[in-house]
Amino acid sequence: MECLHRSEERLLNAAPAAAPNLLQRLLDDIGYVPILLAAAVLVCFTGNALIKITDPVESNYALTAMEMLQSGDYVSPRIFGNYWYDKPVLFYWELMAAFSLFGTTEFAARFFPSVFGLIGVVMAYGFASRLYDKKTGFVAALVLVTSLEYFYLSHAVITDMTLFVFFSATLMLFYLAYSEGRPRLYYGAYACAALAVLTKGPVGLVLPGLIIVLFLLWRRDFKSVFLHIKLGSGLLLFFVIAGLWYVPMYMMHGGDFISQFIGVHNVLRATVSEHPRDNVWYYYTAVFLLGFFPWVFTLPLAAKKYKPVHKLRACLRTGGFAGLRRMADSLSMKEQFLVTWAVVVFVFYQCMATKYMTYTFPYMIPVAIAFAAYLRHHKRLVAVLTTVGVTFYLIVTLFVAVPLCREASAYDAAQAVQRMADGRTCVAVYGGRYPVSLAYYSGYDAKRLKWADEIEDSLPGGINWNAKNIMPFMAIEDLAQHDHVVLLVHENEDANFHKAGIPGDWVGVKKAGRWLIYENQ
Repeated sequence: MECLHRSEERLLNAAPAAAPNLLQRLLDDIGYVPILLAAAVLVCFTGNALIKITDPVESNYALTAMEMLQSGDYVSPRIFGNYWYDKPVLFYWELMAAFSLFGTTEFAARFFPSVFGLIGVVMAYGFASRLYDKKTGFVAALVLVTSLEYFYLSHAVITDMTLFVFFSATLMLFYLAYSEGRPRLYYGAYACAALAVLTKGPVGLVLPGLIIVLFLLWRRDFKSVFLHIKLGSGLLLFFVIAGLWYVPMYMMHGGDFISQFIGVHNVLRATVSEHPRDNVWYYYTAVFLLGFFPWVFTLPLAAKKYKPVHKLRACLRTGGFAGLRRMADSLSMKEQFLVTWAVVVFVFYQCMATKYMTYTFPYMIPVAIAFAAYLRHHKRLVAVLTTVGVTFYLIVTLFVAVPLCREASAYDAAQAVQRMADGRTCVAVYGGRYPVSLAYYSGYDAKRLKWADEIEDSLPGGINWNAKNIMPFMAIEDLAQHDHVVLLVHENEDANFHKAGIPGDWVGVKKAGRWLIYENQ
């Protein structure tokens, strides 16, 4: 402990003495919210116009929204001309609105994730301030916006930031309604749950509902489950809002929509690992440690202040599980709620077969409040880590994310294809993960090349992961039917390409990102 104390002193003394004084003067002169908004705008919006749309995930969302906008069909998501049931419609509507306002640009695609990132920071400040005080809310919001996972998702063209806001709003409104006796707020919770379901599916209701039920059971408040939370009228409101999209989708697409959206993209994800190599017990622990960089380095301060291991041993030694129960019941109501929120999200996704780094993102607000509970007493450390965090993310965005995302995109290959191709050109892809961003940037739906006898096993059909193979396929044997072919070969598959005996006289044109571009003669 003495070593820990000295390390803490060195860390604090290393900070410029003026940092906390400057921060306090800013707080006194400007206030908490403007400073938070300034930090959030810097972290969430910087570089959005420079970061290319990447494969394999962002490009699916961007291309789907672009095709929906071009088709004039604002209900049924579609990609490569086919209906696509991967996610509900709300995030596509966001992208379509941004494309209509700003054009089909990188800034437009990343606009609403950044906006919702801004909203999430304000929500965290407001909720923590309501539970504790403005200083705790301010620190919690700073921890949130300067955490690595939040920085990433405030730029990423995926559903998670939108889900985060509506998911968090559902739980916040429930708690305020429950703790302050304001029953009308329950309806806001149901409405936000419906918007969460319109963002990412049933989990937007199931997981907040599970958190709420377990919290009420912890408090042994069984009657609230049925009497006080407006269950009947609230669920009616929920179904009316969610049904605005789900009912028309079912009426138009019937069993295909149910089997693919529910069967593949919900049930299959929960029961069959999409990424088996990630299905390890420590996966989300690692995500937590990385996701809360740089604040995880302050955890020794929490251990020193609260001594959790010592208290746990004492409870088990003196009362066994009864002692643990007494310790749990000794927590305040707001602490019980925050613990339930964070722990249930973590355990829920740990139990799912498919692991993904953003799944546990909804626990970040209660965890950020937990960080703030002890960091609020370390003004200098908060000032230094906030300054370091914001500076670090600005540098990472401009000098790391911009070039890496261009490398992870087929943007450069798309520019080459546009110069080389015309109306009679067949554009094809061999090897590697299919680059959906090629179609987004070039307008050409490149054919995925496989031998004729391999295509059948790759096509979507049934409840399996082939549902992700929504790109157009073409048999290698049919290449000879085309006079002009522009072929993209993944850099890791170039040797196999030359050994495969693919028909045609191929001439290498250039390397663009991770793709080697060939043209037949």
